[in-house]
Amino acid sequence: VQLQASGGGLAQSGGSLRLSCTASGYTASSYHMNWVRQVPGKERELVATITRRNSTDYADFVKGRFTISREDAKNTIYLNMTSLEPEDTAVYYCNTYVGLTSYWGQGTQVTVSS
Repeated sequence: VQLQASGGGLAQSGGSLRLSCTASGYTASSYHMNWVRQVPGKERELVATITRRNSTDYADFVKGRFTISREDAKNTIYLNMTSLEPEDTAVYYCNTYVGLTSYWGQGTQVTVSS
């Protein structure tokens, strides 16, 4: 199982970015997928989840601003981020569990300037 995250970068406050996470070695649509973020010196925090039935859930701090989705034909999940705030600056990781094993992408940096 490998997860490849991409799409991070620099955005201005109020701007938008879209992150992608492409999975290989397994069928992503069969498993829950998460986006998690981490600020240096702080613990990782769950941002959004999409289940294998395409139900979604969001942390309160991104509700109404971020949208998680999947494109099964590409074995890819997305995180569409709008109305970005400087507090959204972090490294964003995609994550899944296959059985009892947790898999992580390499992370992609998102920096939001005020």
